[in-house]
Amino acid sequence: MGALPRHIGISMDGNGRWAKLRNKKRSYGHKAGSENVQKIAEHAFSRGVEIVTLYAFSSENWARPKEEVEELMHLLGDYLKKLAAKAVKNGIKINVLGNKARLSAKLNKIIAEQTAKTSGGTRVLNILIDYGGRGEIVRALNALKESGEAVTEESIRQNLYTAGMPDPDLIIRTGGEIRLSNFLLYQAAYAELYFTDVLWPDFDEAEFDKALENYASRERRYGKIEC
Repeated sequence: MGALPRHIGISMDGNGRWAKLRNKKRSYGHKAGSENVQKIAEHAFSRGVEIVTLYAFSSENWARPKEEVEELMHLLGDYLKKLAAKAVKNGIKINVLGNKARLSAKLNKIIAEQTAKTSGGTRVLNILIDYGGRGEIVRALNALKESGEAVTEESIRQNLYTAGMPDPDLIIRTGGEIRLSNFLLYQAAYAELYFTDVLWPDFDEAEFDKALENYASRERRYGKIEC
């Protein structure tokens, strides 16, 4: 398949619209979307990808109706338990990244317990909850200010949620929107971007492979001239 991305970020968009097309509640779409996570993550790792980062719940998503937010939080907790059990068997380390201060004590406990079970994994699945790229940069700069460390590109990088990980090579967004929506803003500086109209619950292994094929066809020059 040619060049392979080490790190892929996915903005999983379209759950609500997928449910609406079926005359179902939005929660039905979120459940279907959560069930797609394991399938796509495992397929990515089988292809040789080392890190998958999923945009699960943004800092802006708190503005959604209270009932939907509560359903999403409940779903996240329940699904994380199932995901962690599979991850342990498959050698996958799960990280839940973001500003978790607004999450309930119960959900934070589940996150701590379930991610600890997977700490020995060699491949990495990052799940971003209460995450925003701008907020992440502000958090990093405040940490540097408090420590007195000089602000450089590298010092900022080491204070991001993804510290110690390579930047994403490829960012995929499903659902038809053509924007980043506050996803990995600092890390995405040289990422290849791939947008598809396919809604997240319908984004299967074949659609993922299309994204890999598209990535392999591109030449990444990082500001240099074409070879």
